[in-house]
Amino acid sequence: MGELIPRGSSASIDDLPETPKPPPLPPLPQTQRQQLSLVQPSQRKKHKPKVFRVLRSVFRSFPIITSPACKIPVLSGGLPESTRGISGSKVTGTLFGYRRGRVSLSVQENPRCLPSLVVELTMQTSVLQKEMSTGMLRIALECEKRSDKDKTRVLDEPLWTTFCNGKKSGYGVKREASEEDLNVMELLKAVSMGAGVLPGNSEVEGPDGELAYMRAHFERVVGSKDSETLYMISPEGDTGPELSIFFVRV
Repeated sequence: MGELIPRGSSASIDDLPETPKPPPLPPLPQTQRQQLSLVQPSQRKKHKPKVFRVLRSVFRSFPIITSPACKIPVLSGGLPESTRGISGSKVTGTLFGYRRGRVSLSVQENPRCLPSLVVELTMQTSVLQKEMSTGMLRIALECEKRSDKDKTRVLDEPLWTTFCNGKKSGYGVKREASEEDLNVMELLKAVSMGAGVLPGNSEVEGPDGELAYMRAHFERVVGSKDSETLYMISPEGDTGPELSIFFVRV
């Protein structure tokens, strides 16, 4: 206890010994960010596919048209001019999203690379899963054709109208990969193909915080400066769903 002040003393409270201040509280621990080990994609030149792969890609490109609003052309009466300069390469594609949220598409050179393309779709994850249950999924992203002098690549377009199996399904927006996108790609770095769920941010999604994903190898086929397509490559003997993603200017 402190020293008592005698009654009638002229001492004031300022003369009392100072009470030592408590030590400062340690700073709150910050949420640790996942260490990323993804690398930049290489700039190697793409090799043209073999003839049988080209023919397979052409025949697989026949889309299912269930709505006149979808303008992917049906190939009939011979091959179009655009297929003569066809070229292709393999990439890794991942569709992912919270069960009650929107779907995003990430395209990587391989699972160990940073995404070279991220497109956020207004399509709900539950809708995509329902369409995939039919066994064949065709996603078309369409935008307006540019002038012949414009050298913008079709994959560099900022906005597309989206069709899923011929039905309009909102829009697709190209964006930079977010921190959450990169964390998902980091978690899936060892996954070459497959589907499943990842624990999501429960503070945002509540009890429905699981993030669903589907990853596969795709053959990227460039038909012309106005069209590129990703065809899912299924393992031999696999009877799973077929998936094709079209990027076209119309």
